[in-house]
Amino acid sequence: MSEEPAIGINKIASETMIVPIVGITPLIVSKFSEKAKRKMLDAQQGRKSPKEIRDPNADYEASLYRLPDGYGFPTTAFKLATVGAARFYGKDVQMTSLRQFLWFAGEMSDIESQSLVRIDGEPKMREDYVRLAGPSRGADLRYRGEFRDWQAALRITYVTSSLSRESVLSLVDAGGMGVGVGEWRPERKGDFGVYEIDEDRPVQIVKTKADARKAWRTVEVDE
Repeated sequence: MSEEPAIGINKIASETMIVPIVGITPLIVSKFSEKAKRKMLDAQQGRKSPKEIRDPNADYEASLYRLPDGYGFPTTAFKLATVGAARFYGKDVQMTSLRQFLWFAGEMSDIESQSLVRIDGEPKMREDYVRLAGPSRGADLRYRGEFRDWQAALRITYVTSSLSRESVLSLVDAGGMGVGVGEWRPERKGDFGVYEIDEDRPVQIVKTKADARKAWRTVEVDE
């Protein structure tokens, strides 16, 4: 009786590159503040939040995502923009697959609870008149951070058997133009948070020791 041939499954091949992007329109930042979290928790627990005097500067400071030596923006926002660009390429490009084929890495710190892409630029306070949702449909003022001139670098790892390098770059560029990040981005009927690949800076291909490894390291032991 002949034996069935072993099923061969190769290690998933991937590549990591650092893609420079530059903002085309200002990036509006609106982090969910600790004060807003407290109010939400009070409402869920049936407590009335104490009335506080409005402090525009405190609202502005609370809207920013911080790194130990600068500012950032959620890494997931850039991944969602890149994956969301699939809609521009028809049914052949599926968002569900792209979510599995792409990984975005950012910086972690004790300051924030999520990974951040470093934003190179200086924020300024902006004041916006906004309409509130709900039965009252009143109006309010919002004080948030805005990066008028900004750039960043996206560290992206992708499955090379499923995506080509050029395809990933095309998705990044399309996501920056058609989806965007932050408040009032194109995806939300706005014009802010638009970016593109920075042609003045090169795309870097990350070389690691694992690139040259043919297989996992193994040893044989006697039992």
